Amino acid sequence: MTEGSELVCKAREFAQKALEGIERGNGRPFIEHPDGVARIAGEEIGLPAECLAAVYLHEAVRIGKAEIPQGMFGKDIMTMVDGLNKISTIKPKDTRLEAENYKKLIISYSKDPRVMVLKLADRLEVMRSIDIFPKASRERKALETLMLYIPLAHQLGLYNMKSEMEDVYFRYAEPEQHRAISNRLKAGEADRQKLTREFIEPLKARLLENGIAYKVKARTKTAYSIWRKMQQQKVGFDGVFDVFAMRFIIDTDNCAPLKDENGREMEGREYEKALCWKVFSFVTEQYESDTKRLRDWITQPKPNGYESLHITVKNEEGSFLEVQIRTKRMDDMAENGLASHWSYKGIKREDTVANWLNAVRDALEHGNSASLSPSDHEGDDELPSPSSSDVFVFTPSGELRKLSAGATVLDFAFDIHTALGCRCTGGKINGKAVSIREKLHTGDYVEIMTSKNQKPSADWLNFTVTGKARNKIRQKLKEVEFAKAAEGKELLERRLKNWKLELGDDKMAELLKKLGHKTTHAFFAAIGNNEYDVADLKEYLLDSGEAKSTESQKEEASRSNWTGSGSGSDDILVIDAHNVKNLDYRMSKCCNPVFGDDVFGFVTRTEGIKIHRMGCPNAARLLERYPYRIQKVRWSSNPSTSSFQTSLKITSLQEPSVINEIMTVISQFKASVRNFNVSDDDRHGSYEISMKISVPSNTELDKIISQLRLIRNVSKVSRL
Repeated sequence: MTEGSELVCKAREFAQKALEGIERGNGRPFIEHPDGVARIAGEEIGLPAECLAAVYLHEAVRIGKAEIPQGMFGKDIMTMVDGLNKISTIKPKDTRLEAENYKKLIISYSKDPRVMVLKLADRLEVMRSIDIFPKASRERKALETLMLYIPLAHQLGLYNMKSEMEDVYFRYAEPEQHRAISNRLKAGEADRQKLTREFIEPLKARLLENGIAYKVKARTKTAYSIWRKMQQQKVGFDGVFDVFAMRFIIDTDNCAPLKDENGREMEGREYEKALCWKVFSFVTEQYESDTKRLRDWITQPKPNGYESLHITVKNEEGSFLEVQIRTKRMDDMAENGLASHWSYKGIKREDTVANWLNAVRDALEHGNSASLSPSDHEGDDELPSPSSSDVFVFTPSGELRKLSAGATVLDFAFDIHTALGCRCTGGKINGKAVSIREKLHTGDYVEIMTSKNQKPSADWLNFTVTGKARNKIRQKLKEVEFAKAAEGKELLERRLKNWKLELGDDKMAELLKKLGHKTTHAFFAAIGNNEYDVADLKEYLLDSGEAKSTESQKEEASRSNWTGSGSGSDDILVIDAHNVKNLDYRMSKCCNPVFGDDVFGFVTRTEGIKIHRMGCPNAARLLERYPYRIQKVRWSSNPSTSSFQTSLKITSLQEPSVINEIMTVISQFKASVRNFNVSDDDRHGSYEISMKISVPSNTELDKIISQLRLIRNVSKVSRL
């Protein structure tokens, strides 16, 4: 028995003891699950013994609740076990909405890239055994596989694994479509074999004459791939031209040498590329080709490492056929994936998850499986880390939230809801009480503690890092400042009225300069905060010799409470404005306020008062630069207008049914569509939908947005 075999046997014996008496859904011993995963990892992917040992130990800890004695197994194995255990705690609440974040979370737990591959092997075994699970569990696992694990398998180059998981998902999710396409494929098998023989016959002599060693492999597209293409291109089975492909696999070790234009003998990738193009020329000379369908992934390989030449040709009988041309090395990469070449050489730290995955892929592409341990590479004892720009944490109910690195409990509270952030006094991380300043780490479960008496403080800006939290804190501080300024202004005006004194513009300018305030707003706020005794201001005014008694002050006071009315919008808003008269107001088009929104008024030079949402993209700039032109606004309890226009932006997959589903949702509420525009984003396979709707209030709008987010193919809904 080899050393590797002994290690695997040792781990299996440990797991079997821990899992004794535990069964799967079909009544069979649970040990059969890690046995299946280990076979996939070892025999189908080619992972070494320490990876197989990690599979058994992971299940011993996760299911058997065993504790592994320190030093019993190596550091690398325990690192993989720890990563697998962490991934197993992930219970996606809504995979469709948060797929990308969950993928990033899985990667963040995979400090060792082999952990991801082992998890994919685990998921493949689950899909092969999906019939043993209850219906609800099958549905959840199938959707998780489609949204999370199939894309990860594709990114790591595990193409066979990806295709099998896709087919199992398709068989379960769309049984009728799967059966129909599978039957069509079986019915045409004999014809495809005949076509293969007839296609290659005219090319044999040319290939032999030029010393090109090759073999031909017929490749039939999977049922799932055919179905996806039918959906995307909106065609029937017969409209998919690449159902069947002829694949030339060139054996470069047994081909005649080729020379470049300088007479030098070609080597390596240059030699491979030249051979592929040579075979390409023979094929296109023999058969009519469709150059529009030429795909050159040799000169410029796909991001996932795929290399091949593809061309669609038409034979003498008029049948279309896709021809793929690649070398033996390229075919091995396409069939077995990058995980067949294991080495960590060349992996460097990357800033993004995508780059990190590519770095892993590039590293896996070189070398062999003889050396897997990071400790085997001097100077590379620390494995690459995924993106450090984000942390992923959970709410008590299991909802996943993505925050910026360095985010605190307070950042998390504001991410959940502004009101929660404003009342936050602390929290619990994984059940342990912490302060609002405590930093979060990926995988933390966070609960927020609140108090009705808590209010935002300027100090909060010193330890919050997310833009949402900082903007909301500034906004609330501004609101408090406005309230204090209003109190201070009211107090001063009341005292001036009692004293029968008037504070003119010139005198106000002198007073601001003397007290060190840049704006009247700051001055009034200081009075509201009890920074000045108003009686002292009286002495200053009297001593100046410019104070004067006037009856006009009474008239000014009579204008201190003004109710505005806008064009066509009578009684919608009640505006508390001072020293402003005969002004109209209208809803700002940059943010389209809706009844019930938190709003403020901005006094323009030529267009009266414009009403903005507090969340308006221009709000922060207006509030900061023009505080003296800001007016308090509140909604009337009974608006005369029952319809307000607002805009929504929706991102969805390119599925034909999604438009109808969106319109169906809106029709269920007190709303009407005023404008609807759809643009295709073919690069990401998505629709970008912009629409204007009329709603009676923000309460109804929130209901609409919530229901739109539940649509299966909708990934994002936002208000503009």
